[in-house]
Amino acid sequence: MVDVSRYIFSQIKERLSDRSPKILIILGSGLSSLGNEIEDSLVIPYAEIDGFPQSTVPGHNGRLISGTLSGKEVLCMQGRFHLYEGYAPHTVADIIKAFKLLGIMDMIVTNAAGSLRTDMAPGSLMLTYDHLNFSGFNPLIGPNDDRFGPRFPSMTTVYTPEYRRLAHQIADRLNIRLHDGVYCMLSGPSFETAAEVRAYRLLGADANGMSTVPETISAAYCGMKVLGISAITNYCTGIEGGSPSHAETLENANKAAADMSRLVKQFIREMPNG
Repeated sequence: MVDVSRYIFSQIKERLSDRSPKILIILGSGLSSLGNEIEDSLVIPYAEIDGFPQSTVPGHNGRLISGTLSGKEVLCMQGRFHLYEGYAPHTVADIIKAFKLLGIMDMIVTNAAGSLRTDMAPGSLMLTYDHLNFSGFNPLIGPNDDRFGPRFPSMTTVYTPEYRRLAHQIADRLNIRLHDGVYCMLSGPSFETAAEVRAYRLLGADANGMSTVPETISAAYCGMKVLGISAITNYCTGIEGGSPSHAETLENANKAAADMSRLVKQFIREMPNG
């Protein structure tokens, strides 16, 4: 049986040569511009990595970028893949395990999300302090490999508290409005009904999206520290008259991308690891 994680790791490692990034950045819908700021960049299209899932959604470039950002070596996923594209949940864990084998210790995961709060407008940013997994799946289902993590990993502090504190300090200095919230993952690809939105609000969700949680669970399982940031791109159905579309998602993600880039770059500069 092929060890998918190690097979993918070996291909990426060969392309990276002597590069040794410790920080992974995952860029969501409409947020790819930060990847273009990476210096001394080495670009690896997903299509050139045998067994690596392909991005099929507009706004996701589908390539790995290795290089330097804010003076530190990073590996960037410029575009992600989603469960609604037909990928099995464990595929996400396989990729994160491959990155762990590369030496990745920290993950900054971004996404485009819809707001469930009237005070959190499109174009703003939300720092994730917890999540709800309503996708119906967990990426860790299946045989466990004790070399990566325990059978029953804790999610108590899945979004690293010290990283959240640092992100807020930086946002204050940069005059960036950074909300705190709970990210609710849904499988998609359809947007939510008004009745579903009312239910998620009652359960404590602040923003809805279709990604991030599988990557975060997998990273926490592998012992990585995680910072999660959402670009708020729309009001969810029934909130302030919201009627979301993917075009609106991309448009408002592009508006939020500048603040996202400033925040992430300064966070990388000041983070204690990496």
